[in-house]
Amino acid sequence: MKILITGAAGQLGKDLQKLFDKMGIEYIATDFVERYEKLDISNLKELREFVRKERPSVIINCAAYNAVDKAEQDWRNAYIINGLAVRNLAICANEVGAFLVHYSTNYVFDGEKGEPYTIYDTPNPISRYGESKYLGEKLLQAFGEEYALIRTSWVFGTGNTNFVYKIIQMAQKSDKLSLVTDEIASPTYTVDLAFATIRIVEERACGIYHVTNEGVCSRYELGKYVLEKIAWKGQLETAKQEDFNLPAKRPKHAKLDNFGLKESVGFEMPDWHDAVDRFFDELKR
Repeated sequence: MKILITGAAGQLGKDLQKLFDKMGIEYIATDFVERYEKLDISNLKELREFVRKERPSVIINCAAYNAVDKAEQDWRNAYIINGLAVRNLAICANEVGAFLVHYSTNYVFDGEKGEPYTIYDTPNPISRYGESKYLGEKLLQAFGEEYALIRTSWVFGTGNTNFVYKIIQMAQKSDKLSLVTDEIASPTYTVDLAFATIRIVEERACGIYHVTNEGVCSRYELGKYVLEKIAWKGQLETAKQEDFNLPAKRPKHAKLDNFGLKESVGFEMPDWHDAVDRFFDELKR
C-alpha cells in the first residue's frame, strides 16, 4: 500500500503520518509548508501529473478550508479548496485506481433535526463554509468511483487551530470565560480519527461514514472539562450563540451518529472524555 496524504501539515495529517510510521506503511506527505512536498490540489493539471508519476493506491485528503467565519466573504476560495479540489482528486484517483478518502463536517447539516444525524440524513448547510463542504461531498459522489466520505466534528489534536487548544490559550490570558451551551456535537481526537481511517482503508470499505468520539456535549461542557484538566481557577460563564454575533451561523444540535462504522469495519470510537484525557497525556510527553 502506498498512500498519498494531502494537507499533511495539519493535525490530522500529522497523526496519520505517525500511525503509518508505526505500521510501516509507505506514504507521500504533501502540503504547502516547508519540509513537505508541494502539491496544489486545486490545479488539476499539476495534480494529475503528480498522481500519475507516484501512482498511489490510496489518497487521503486532509487539505481543507476551515475558516468558518472568513468563508462568508471568501466563499470562492472555500468552494475551490473544499469543493472543486475534491472533484480533481476524484478524477485523478479514478485514473490510477486509487481508493480516495475525503473528510467532511457536521456543518453540512442545519442542526434542526433534534436528534443525532445519521448517514441517511440529507445535508442542509446554513453557512458558506457548510455549503463548500457539501459541494465537495456532491462532487465526490458524482465523480468518485472508490471512495470513503468521512464526516466528523470538532476535531482536535496537537495542532494549534482547534477548540480545545484555544480554550487552553484563552485560560492562560483571562480569568473569565464565556462558552455557549446551545452548540452541541461530539469532539473528535485526531489520533482516533486516524485509526478509524486506516481501518476503512484496509477494508477498502466504500461509502459514507460518521466518525466522532462517542458521547455528546456542548461547547460549554467541553470547555469546562478542559479547564478542569488544567486546574484553571477562573470564572466560566454560560452564553448563547447569539451573544457572540459571529458572521457564520453554526448548527446548534449537530451530533453525528456513528452508525455504520462498527458495522462495516468493526471499530468503535472511544468516548470523548477518554479522548481528551489521552490528548493531555500526549501534551505531557
